Amino acid sequence: MQDKGQAGGARRASHAATVKTRPVADKAHEQALQHYQSAVQLMQEGKFERARVAFEKLIPTAPLELLDRSKVYLAACERNARKSDLVFANVGEQYDYAISLINTGDYEDARDQLEGILKKNAKADYAHYGLAVIDSMTGQAEECLEHLITAIELNPQNRIQARSDSDFQDMADDPRFTELLYPETL
Repeated sequence: MQDKGQAGGARRASHAATVKTRPVADKAHEQALQHYQSAVQLMQEGKFERARVAFEKLIPTAPLELLDRSKVYLAACERNARKSDLVFANVGEQYDYAISLINTGDYEDARDQLEGILKKNAKADYAHYGLAVIDSMTGQAEECLEHLITAIELNPQNRIQARSDSDFQDMADDPRFTELLYPETL
């Protein structure tokens, strides 16, 4: 009989321990939620590096309902922090960086870099050409043609380069593309 009493007492003790830990668990959950909200606020304010650090601290202990979102926001913070850290000595370096992004398939960031070049110099034919390449590779035929027309108007050599550029292979069947590259056959 004594064993039953001791077992019952052990059950009561473990139940009491559970009851005592619930408020602690709720408090930890509440703190995690507050940390999450603070990190999101930092991100919205454009303080990506500080938000990144906050999300990194949160993720190991984040409740399941915040974990996936925290990871997505962490990736966004890392991406934006990298962008703001980029400093180019000249437009040529920025263009080279954009081309490296195209080559690795990071079309969104490459587009941002090329558009940044155009903000500095709207007549940068090579930036229009690069945007035409991105548009071709991402299936945006209209935009591709617009940028390629501008690139050729600014520098007729771009027409010759585009004729042998494999990045435009998706445009090869478009008659407007052919007319643009081979106007002498009309």
